Amino acid sequence: MSIDFIEHLAVQADRIPDASALGTVGHRALTYRELSDTVDRVAAGLDAAGFRPGDRMLFSIRPSVASVSLIFGVLAAGGAIVFVDPGIGPELFARRVELVEPRWAATESLLYAVSGPLAAFGRRRGLSLPRFGSLAVRHIHSGPWLPGTPLHSIPLRRFTDGTASRTGQGYSRPAADPDAPALIVFTSGTTAEPKAVVHSRASLGAGLSAMAGRTTLAPGAFLHTEQLMMGLPALMAGARWAMPRYPRFGTHIDPVGFTAGMRTATHAFYTPADLAVALDALESGRVGMPPYLRQVALGGAPVTTALLRRARKSLPYTEFLAIYGMTEILPVAVTNDTAKLAHSGDLLGAPVPGVLARIADDGELMLSGPNLCRGYLGAEPLAEVDTGDLARWDDGRLVLTGRKKDMMIRGKTNIYPGLYEPAINAEDGVREAVMVGLPDEIGDERIVLAVVPEPGDNGVVDRLRTRLPQLIDTTAVPDDIVLIDRIPVSGRTSKPDRTALRALLRERLGR
Repeated sequence: MSIDFIEHLAVQADRIPDASALGTVGHRALTYRELSDTVDRVAAGLDAAGFRPGDRMLFSIRPSVASVSLIFGVLAAGGAIVFVDPGIGPELFARRVELVEPRWAATESLLYAVSGPLAAFGRRRGLSLPRFGSLAVRHIHSGPWLPGTPLHSIPLRRFTDGTASRTGQGYSRPAADPDAPALIVFTSGTTAEPKAVVHSRASLGAGLSAMAGRTTLAPGAFLHTEQLMMGLPALMAGARWAMPRYPRFGTHIDPVGFTAGMRTATHAFYTPADLAVALDALESGRVGMPPYLRQVALGGAPVTTALLRRARKSLPYTEFLAIYGMTEILPVAVTNDTAKLAHSGDLLGAPVPGVLARIADDGELMLSGPNLCRGYLGAEPLAEVDTGDLARWDDGRLVLTGRKKDMMIRGKTNIYPGLYEPAINAEDGVREAVMVGLPDEIGDERIVLAVVPEPGDNGVVDRLRTRLPQLIDTTAVPDDIVLIDRIPVSGRTSKPDRTALRALLRERLGR
């Protein structure tokens, strides 16, 4: 049975009103009562400003207490949050906006400036940003007003500031519609075919409920993460959620600083790649051991046994959870380090309550359940999703046996080369191009683009480095571009032999 998060937050405010709920590391946290009141205040403020149930809000603000409060307020007001990466490039951004048809946009004022009057500064830092200020929507900006911010943009603090005159009293939330869109998240895509996953309030609630009992989060626990989909279960459980500070111009949390700032945290979330960096710092003595850390959740990419062995050696009193899921359905299965290391295969664990898993005739893992998204924006509803992973059953537990699709994983991003190779092959000077991943010991992959150039074209690599951030997701831009004479092929159909190509590129790159 799914739980509506916004309604459950109000229940928590009545049950444990003075318990710490949401804050930033090193600062006082909002209590559950204060957080619930803030959500009401934001929803009332949005309503007064003309926000209506069903409205969609583009969201490009880094995680903070204020930005999370705005997300909750939008959901409470019956709207949907559309997460969009500001660094995807103007062309892809425009196609995504066209698909979503938002009426609102919430953006950091710095992005308005760097995509407008300070665009030259942004380009010098390698940023090619869409002009946020030119969007024909209602604007909300986070941070101080800067040049490029639309004149009628509303400061975020007007909604979230506890001293503001608008308190939310007298405002009546619209009735919660479980089938209404709540979160819209874009997956990998190109300018030709952007793809957006739509989660309803019901599927979001079911996912949060499915995490219950899979972690030791409970009243008194202290979670350290900037990830919304881990922070929400913490609040559902009555725990405290603290977020690290972002660097002023950064879009990613430094894993070393993140680890150093844990102090009294009992729980944390890492991607496998970030945990590896943190372990480097712990093992070298650059940061001290987090003294109270009881449980670490790992997700966003495969969790290898090599990483778990290393983690247990550095943090012997900490339990590690490997969470398997995908944007369309999260979580799917959870297992811990003890079970995963004791198994001879790549153990995913038993499906969480409500998730229905089946193995197709070709071995592909297929999933359904109440936490499955409604579907893709503009497409028919989904009844089941194919994972692209091959799996088998072992005593009621799922074991991963390989990948059906040519998928690569870098950081916490799934990258499907088939989405990008046609567009790259259409570029001037490219006779043939294939993307492959070269994995390291923790399962993270370095993305390499192998290119057979047109004869005599010596500038194709430089053109591709300039052009690709405009053409494809920035999360899929290759780490290396290597010119080769031909792409290895195999089989009767002469398909690219990616295994042979990986071996060739390892030799060329010395990896």
